[in-house]
Amino acid sequence: MNSMEKPWSKKELQIYILLLCANADSEETEEELELIKSKTDPDTFIKMHKEFSEDTEEDRFEKIDTNVHLHDYSNMELSDFRKEMYEVFLTDKRYLLMERNLDRILDNILY
Repeated sequence: MNSMEKPWSKKELQIYILLLCANADSEETEEELELIKSKTDPDTFIKMHKEFSEDTEEDRFEKIDTNVHLHDYSNMELSDFRKEMYEVFLTDKRYLLMERNLDRILDNILY
């Protein structure tokens, strides 16, 4: 991973992780992307989607891990964040094995 120029804000990290959740089944649907867009401003979405699209899977997890540790999340923030992740996972009314695996990985990173 290239060293990041500056750490992400909590909102940028949130959008990046939600993009990862949308991509868990290797298929970002328009519905998932619209849901994520509704949680931020257009500039932040475009910036994070561009970066996400250019990163490898290894880079994605490394960046998430690095940025999670830079922020002090409360239990309430993490709980709210997990709800948003499930919202994205369940947009297509299915919770596939790939999504469950990603959920476990992110659970280990977030907590």
